[in-house]
Amino acid sequence: METKAVLDSGGKARVADAATFLGGLADELAGVLGGSPETADRAHDTDGYDPLRELADSYLDGLGIVARIEAATAAVKVRLLTEYAEATSAMEGPAESAYESSAREMSLVAEVACVLTIGERAASGLLGEAHALTTTLPAALDALAAGKISWQHARIMVDETTGLNDAAAAALEAHFLDPEAPNAARGAAVGELAPARFRRKVRAWRERHHPESLEARHAKSVEDRRMEYSPDRNGMAWVSLYMAADKACAIWNKTSAAARGLQGPNEPRTLTQIKADVAAERLLGDSGHSSGSGPSIKADVLVTVPVFSVLGTTDEPAELDGYGPIPASMARKLVAEGAGSFYRVLVDPRDGAPLEIGRTSYRLPESLKRWLKMRDGKCTFPGCSNHSQDNEADHLTAWEHGGPTGISNLGQLCPKHHRLKHRTGWSPGPAARNEPAGWVSPTGRKYNAEQADREPTVWPPGCLPEESSPLEAMLVDYLIAS
Repeated sequence: METKAVLDSGGKARVADAATFLGGLADELAGVLGGSPETADRAHDTDGYDPLRELADSYLDGLGIVARIEAATAAVKVRLLTEYAEATSAMEGPAESAYESSAREMSLVAEVACVLTIGERAASGLLGEAHALTTTLPAALDALAAGKISWQHARIMVDETTGLNDAAAAALEAHFLDPEAPNAARGAAVGELAPARFRRKVRAWRERHHPESLEARHAKSVEDRRMEYSPDRNGMAWVSLYMAADKACAIWNKTSAAARGLQGPNEPRTLTQIKADVAAERLLGDSGHSSGSGPSIKADVLVTVPVFSVLGTTDEPAELDGYGPIPASMARKLVAEGAGSFYRVLVDPRDGAPLEIGRTSYRLPESLKRWLKMRDGKCTFPGCSNHSQDNEADHLTAWEHGGPTGISNLGQLCPKHHRLKHRTGWSPGPAARNEPAGWVSPTGRKYNAEQADREPTVWPPGCLPEESSPLEAMLVDYLIAS
């Protein structure tokens, strides 16, 4: 009876609080769509009042509130699932055998699947995610309940902390959700990032801070390399390779470069189609279309390597453009072999950022283009995933309007968002030496840019004492400048 009382008081109170918050959001939505007294007052004052703009803004505000309602509803669902599972377990008592425990689990999953009208596999996954959020990721659940992150963001947190111990999971959660955490995530907040972009960011941080070194995990994963084949509809099929990241990136970039070289006014195929044809022709040994005339093929890939990793004194991961963290041994191999398609970027061991390379003319030197690619990583428009090869360097403040050709006045835009900037009211905000530009919409809403979670380089044990000597300072400056 005592257990039942605790479950009733705690579980019902949590769900009731969540439901009350949901009701408040619903009232807020009704107020936005129904109009406010301030809106009515402005309507009487016709000077400067634009009813269509007011209506459009109310719809956008309503969409924002609906997104928060969806997140809060997902949090309520998580609470209900967890409380139902705990109540069921308390009613049935301890299982007498593994068989009985499995049968109870099957029954629980089946009940949830029927109530939500979903498959049992989806119901099982939902119960697992609910358990992780309520036990391991309380801050993520609170952010979900408050409408600060979406259900997709919460699921990514669960997915990327799977396999981590409690301390590592808590550190990851704090990095992205606690602004007071040491070296907290910078740039756009979690809820402002498109889920796919957030996954990339959280995965990169997880790779660098995993309790087991990336070197050890990579060595194990290399043993799992394989090729997979999956038939599809309409006489089509998928072929995929699971392999080391440097080789995969090189294959992708070389294929993309070859495909671009085949584009022209008389080429009817799209770039995507050409890539598939080039890959098939090379795997099957038929050079066919690939031997046509065109510009020379060069697949540029940036490899950002902490200087001590190059020297072999630490195993801090490097960063492979278009992929993320890679083992230090892989980066050292790329640097040592002098692969022509890879560009080494040594970072400042004091703060993890590269040096600015500048020039006062309009035309960008290759060194500045590479630095821009490394700083932005992709198109800077919110949610865009277009990577370096497809993008164009753009002056944020136009050259003819006095904008300089420096890293703080440059942004990397894909062709689509480059056109958006010049043809619509969308405009990029200011950039900084180590921070890409955010964007401002025609309605005046500001959207923060993503930002890489750069960290100070890991110094080898005993490399520097508490207070640096002039000799050590000269050594650091030399390493940065070389």
